[in-house]
Amino acid sequence: MSKLLATIVALGLTMGLTLMPVSNAVGDEYNVEGKYKRITPARPLGETDQIQVVDVFWYGCPHCFTFLAHLAQWEQSSMPEHVELRRLPAIFRDSWAVHARAYYTLHILGKDHELHNAIFTAMHNGNRSLNTREELAKFFGEHGVEKAAFDSTYDSFTVDAMTRESEVMPRRWGVQGTPSVIVNGRYLISARTAGSYADMIKVLEVLVEREHQAMTAKN
Repeated sequence: MSKLLATIVALGLTMGLTLMPVSNAVGDEYNVEGKYKRITPARPLGETDQIQVVDVFWYGCPHCFTFLAHLAQWEQSSMPEHVELRRLPAIFRDSWAVHARAYYTLHILGKDHELHNAIFTAMHNGNRSLNTREELAKFFGEHGVEKAAFDSTYDSFTVDAMTRESEVMPRRWGVQGTPSVIVNGRYLISARTAGSYADMIKVLEVLVEREHQAMTAKN
């Protein structure tokens, strides 16, 4: 076998071919087995021609605030173009609904990139509760959102529908806590299954690539 490998390498060098390093072989892929849960049947959020990654969070969750930095780094530096990153504020208690409505309000107003992190930071580093509609309206106002725009959006039919999705989908996926990440409605990743927030990202990367290969094969 060693003579055969040496012959292949020599032939490759003679022909000017570029040989893939052994370290890039499939066998060296990060081992994700046992570090995620499969969702059966798959339940994506609507239809998309991209790989859908859903960040399931709650603004009051300190673990979500910690994970935020890991996910943001992946989004900015490593997220493939064929991935659509979405966020879903979970509602496991009635008191969480106000934060879900807050996220959907800022999303509809086009303020999610500006205020999503700001809400987390204000609550966990700034000691602001932001647990009531009145506190959130004031916070939005501090960031340039007029109260009339906040009220009409917060009370809109669209936000009502999105809030119901936040109540239903985490349970359908089998989410038991935040933060959790859903890949294409097919895989559930959490710190409990992956081992750490950094490992959640590693598992995410492998599962995203698996889904991408599967979609490519179908097309």
